Amino acid sequence: ATRESAFVHAIASAGVAFAVTRSCAEGSVNICGCDTRHKGSPGEGWKWGGCSEDVEFGSTVSREFADARENRPDARSAMNRHNNEAGRTSIIELMHLKCKCHGLSGSCEVKTCWWSQPDFRVIGDYLKDKYDSASEMVVEKHRESRGWVETLRPKYNFFKAPTEKDLVYYENSPNFCEPNPETGSFGTRDRICNVTSHGIDGCDLLCCGRGHNTRTEKRKEKCHCIFHWCCYVRCQECIRVYDVHTCK
Repeated sequence: ATRESAFVHAIASAGVAFAVTRSCAEGSVNICGCDTRHKGSPGEGWKWGGCSEDVEFGSTVSREFADARENRPDARSAMNRHNNEAGRTSIIELMHLKCKCHGLSGSCEVKTCWWSQPDFRVIGDYLKDKYDSASEMVVEKHRESRGWVETLRPKYNFFKAPTEKDLVYYENSPNFCEPNPETGSFGTRDRICNVTSHGIDGCDLLCCGRGHNTRTEKRKEKCHCIFHWCCYVRCQECIRVYDVHTCK
């Protein structure tokens, strides 16, 4: 029940909703289609057109699929349901208008616009930010008519309570620096790192303070390419030497 698990559940749930929604708009699924519930009236100089993507239908399918096994009265199911919904909510948050111009010589006298999902890379970046700011929770037990039920509440009262858009977790992450078959971690030994980076791909962070080794590596690459009329490109083959840094 770590923040890594929270991210995995959120992006997997979002992926199901995204794929179903896109398939509906492309017409490759015959049980759904475009979203006819246009949100708001057209703006000045444009009108509704194209195929607005029906993210509500995609989210419904994702909810039935991804949440199917999360019906237990324990904290892990409560956490997974919350993070699954946060993943689906991210798509709704990032929906935007796409427009196409119409008119003589592309004059854009009139535009037709429709609601579209962003690239999935944008959703992934958005959820990565939510991973970085995930809220730590604690487990509380309540006795109900069906028995003991576990719920989650924020661990720290002086932080803003998480919303439906935020990711939640209640267990500390394991140490991913060393191999651990129980968590599936391969560790970071022998991982290639960037000696000039101060980010997570840099040798200082990725190697967990153990230091790094450096070796030279020769690679064959195409070089001195020339375009010949018409129509092909002829290249020479060069040997280039690179420094490769790996974690100790």
